[in-house]
Amino acid sequence: MVKEPHPGRVKTRLGRDLGLTSAAWWFRHQTRKLIRAVGYDPRWQTVLAVSPDIEGLKSRIWPADLPRWAQGQGDLGDRMGRIFCEGPLGSIVIVGADIPNITPHLINKAFRALGNHDAVFGPAPDGGYWLIGLKNGVNAVPSKMFENVRWSTEHALSDTIATLGDMRVAMIDTLQDVDTIRDLDGINQQS
Repeated sequence: MVKEPHPGRVKTRLGRDLGLTSAAWWFRHQTRKLIRAVGYDPRWQTVLAVSPDIEGLKSRIWPADLPRWAQGQGDLGDRMGRIFCEGPLGSIVIVGADIPNITPHLINKAFRALGNHDAVFGPAPDGGYWLIGLKNGVNAVPSKMFENVRWSTEHALSDTIATLGDMRVAMIDTLQDVDTIRDLDGINQQS
């Protein structure tokens, strides 16, 4: 999932500390690095879920050779739910673009976990998650998935899992997403 990297429209919490232009620059380069790292692996098909819709579909920022889907309107749950419901049959894994340490190994690990689980998550230390996957795409989306999830809080992961009912859930590695300068400093110390 990617947004057009305009100052004030992406990474606004990071922008409070770093400046909106610098935060947008960071996001643009982080996304480019992520796409280079995992976007062309032959084990899966990468599709960019873009926002805003019209601008993202026409954008020259993203690689022209990767297919794009419009995220559509609504909160994060609405947009992710749309990806699962309108995507192809089979396993679908969604990742955010603001996680510097995503590797092909981790994406493959998520797909492997879906071999004997219905859903998979890559938790984030703040109570959210950097990855979510469903084994059977549109056929696996619970009717109340993402309902009443408290986004951008320490409850996002537990709230989302609660919407899955009796689905078998796997967890893979915890990775830090970047929302603030503190998160960015933590990532830089790990590198």
